Amino acid sequence: MSNIIYVVPALGLVGLLVMYMKAAWVSKQDAGEDKMQKLAGYIAEGAMAFLKAEWKVLAIFAVIVGALLAYSGSLVENSDWVIAVAFLIGAFFSALAGFIGMRIATKANVRTTEAAKTSLKKALNVSFTGGTVMGLGVAGLAILGLGSLFIVFYNYYVLSTGASANGIEMETALEVLAGFSLGAESIALFARVGGGIYTKAADVGADLVGKVEAGIPEDDPRNPATIADNVGDNVGDVAGMGADLFGSYVATILATMVLGREIQSDDAVGGIAPILLPMIIGGVGIVFSIIGAQMVRIKGENSSVQNALNLGNWASIILTVAASYFIIDWLLPDGELVLMREGSAGFTKMGIFYAVVTGLVVGALMSIVTEYYTSMGKKPVNSIIKQSSTGHATNVIGGLSVGMESTFIPIIILACGIYASYSFAGLYGVGIAAAGMMATTAMQLAIDAFGPIADNAGGIAEMSGLPEEVRGRTDILDAVGNTTAATGKGFAIASAALTALALFAAYVGIAGISSIDIYKADVLSGLFIGGMIPFIFSSLAIAAVGRAAMDMVNEVRRQFKEMPGIMEYKQEPEYDKCVEISTRASIREMILPGAIALLTPIIVGLSFGPEVLGGVLAGTTVSGVLMGIFQNNAGGAWDNAKKSFEKGVEIDGEMEYKGSEAHKASVTGDTVGDPFKDTSGPSMNILIKLMSIVALVIAPYISVNDHHTSHVDKKIEKVEIKIKENKQAEK
Repeated sequence: MSNIIYVVPALGLVGLLVMYMKAAWVSKQDAGEDKMQKLAGYIAEGAMAFLKAEWKVLAIFAVIVGALLAYSGSLVENSDWVIAVAFLIGAFFSALAGFIGMRIATKANVRTTEAAKTSLKKALNVSFTGGTVMGLGVAGLAILGLGSLFIVFYNYYVLSTGASANGIEMETALEVLAGFSLGAESIALFARVGGGIYTKAADVGADLVGKVEAGIPEDDPRNPATIADNVGDNVGDVAGMGADLFGSYVATILATMVLGREIQSDDAVGGIAPILLPMIIGGVGIVFSIIGAQMVRIKGENSSVQNALNLGNWASIILTVAASYFIIDWLLPDGELVLMREGSAGFTKMGIFYAVVTGLVVGALMSIVTEYYTSMGKKPVNSIIKQSSTGHATNVIGGLSVGMESTFIPIIILACGIYASYSFAGLYGVGIAAAGMMATTAMQLAIDAFGPIADNAGGIAEMSGLPEEVRGRTDILDAVGNTTAATGKGFAIASAALTALALFAAYVGIAGISSIDIYKADVLSGLFIGGMIPFIFSSLAIAAVGRAAMDMVNEVRRQFKEMPGIMEYKQEPEYDKCVEISTRASIREMILPGAIALLTPIIVGLSFGPEVLGGVLAGTTVSGVLMGIFQNNAGGAWDNAKKSFEKGVEIDGEMEYKGSEAHKASVTGDTVGDPFKDTSGPSMNILIKLMSIVALVIAPYISVNDHHTSHVDKKIEKVEIKIKENKQAEK
């Protein structure tokens, strides 16, 4: 059974192999006429320009942090300088995951436009296959990276010393492996925040001047910001999202592995089975995501795209549940399992299976609730539409109300999920529930990523002046994509909540504290400070979008004023100027929010100790989850309220269409919601996980356990003992 360890990276390779085959198929599809290819080229060039500028900054950051980790890792017994290598690999894989998604998206967009000339079925096939490439790339890289590094560290720290899987050597191996997760989450935060600022600065600028002031359609080629807007769909909703879910995937599995080390059992693999379990479930989830993706098909023009996506999604979930039962039954021993820190509170392998099911159910329910609050035709969005008829202010009020209301049911679901998974298998149950939820990440991300591809395809169709039926097909895909994007963010924040709790439990164990006592003034103070961080983080992100959007608006106005031939199709706008504005702003503005997430745990932990840091993490997790749900759902509801006017809506017995005063009010609401749903909201799940990962990495430095004493302290102790021995000898 010990050879099972090598199955994990093999499953990752399977995902990457299928990804390569699907990417090759997309590349072979017809890219359309010259004008379409020229516009797609602008988008691809802008996306690469952003990534290159971002990578230059992040490369410097990665080298500096890697050097600090290498130095500090050599000073603490329960760590190693090798953590720096794991960190750099995690950072590289995270950036690579985003690049894979962005590269295929900028190929699939124009090919989806060309396919839409033929049929909706073919357009869905191309766009969803592009999304599948991204999903398999993210999941495959995560499983390959984690599995391969674990094999190396397990052999080096555990097998070579003859230690047990429950010993301090395994803790060191997992502590070093945490560097991989830290690298992944660090890059994910900057990619998500930077990409979010980029896309929303362009989107807001294009909407305010193009739609509201100039009265031209969305994606009109006369709008100088339209290329930057389409680039933003790729760098924010594709590259940023890819790095985001890569980090989530890795953090979830790692947290469960750390908790698995503490499980006492007599299985044939020397206690390694609970550690391997989350990686194996994630690996088989890739296989079943591939099967589910093959089921996403429609028959004709009137078929439901949403139903096709739901069929593939539910198929992958049900197959993963079934496989998890047999994997757990085979891998784990019969009888009682005990998490060492929980004493006699034992559980069985069936309890672990029920926890996995709980995680998958929580993820599915969160997606359903999010879909209800953000879908066209549902009561929440209709309420915003109705309030648009009385002006801009009431539209904004309605959207804020829907966003706040939408936190109620998801939090109840999360609370029940946490309670149920803990009752089934303790803290390990919470971690494995999160791992179960993330098992079908490849499928979830495929569904999520096809939306931006379809959005770009519609933009290219509009800018190329293609027939209305082509834009009609891309609009169908785009409308479904808006809903799947919103549900994907709901799924991500739910997984982040469970992952953060599992990481928190792992941190408490390594830091050597038994509880977080809020009766202590310093811990309570930390709780309040932690609760504040998501608010200041959101403020910085939203303000950054506002400043960048102002620059964009001024540039678009300048071009309309100084180049009058644009409106008459006699001059081509200077698209590159708008792309440059978004690129500069996103790189500049992403630094401070990222620094807050990285430095706060370090400063608090080293200054006030592990228990106060625990209070900060608890406050950030609760506040961040609420802020994430509120902002994602409010923004999604505003967006679909605006889109409802494009087909016409009935308000108080009268039909309202695009261009009406009510529609203009809905554009204002959508503009307010843009940074909510695409910048600060999605960043909340990375914020709470990154802070927990940083806390986990520094736990050995602030631990109250004796075995975490640093080499420096041990040398001091040896010197003091030697002095005492010399004094005794003199006497």
